Amino acid sequence: RRLGLWPDHSEQLPSPFDYANQALVYLPPNLPEPNSPDYTRAALRAMYPALLASKGRAFLLFTSHRALREAVEILGDKLTFPMFVQGTLPKRKLVEAFRESGNGVLLGTQSFWEGVDVRGESLSLVMIDKLPFASPDDPVLRGRNERVQHRGGSPFTEITLPEALITFKQGVGRLIRDVNDYGVLILCDPRLTSKSYGRTFLNALPPMPQTRNIQDVQAFFARLESKKIPRNTD
Repeated sequence: RRLGLWPDHSEQLPSPFDYANQALVYLPPNLPEPNSPDYTRAALRAMYPALLASKGRAFLLFTSHRALREAVEILGDKLTFPMFVQGTLPKRKLVEAFRESGNGVLLGTQSFWEGVDVRGESLSLVMIDKLPFASPDDPVLRGRNERVQHRGGSPFTEITLPEALITFKQGVGRLIRDVNDYGVLILCDPRLTSKSYGRTFLNALPPMPQTRNIQDVQAFFARLESKKIPRNTD
């Protein structure tokens, strides 16, 4: 209404993407709780076979700089693909270098959850380490939460969850950017299946098939490699 648009003048257009065939969601099983000190290492260990199957070409998204730094330290000892880390170059130059590498691994947080547009075979794997809930220590967020509580509302359902969903969908959207893109989305956070609100995030995903079996991920990339998944050349 504030924009002068009436509801009956709006139209929801169908997605141009064939998510059922272009993408796969992998939910790694048996990961520790996100607040565990071993969580980042466990998430990377679960992700690594998929990274090998995709031959790099990956974007790893983190919800904190601490997790990002830990991941760089862990992967730096074993990664055989070029690694591109947020903060080592201006964002645009870093993304361009990643794109041109053809098999790189890009690691980022915060601003990298949106505005990263890498189409084609340079990006075939996106990992999200945790659900992107805002820090409860943020003084601005704390003030907003207190106002909601004061009127008897729920800060989690009115502020925390909706805002995390927006960021989550932005991160998910890094994977399929074109009708010719294919790839795997790895969602590490075990709360997606252990908490009631996890279903809210899963329901917000595009209609991608889901698996908890790493063999399905490896088979997905093997099919791509053998060109059994045809690429649209129109």
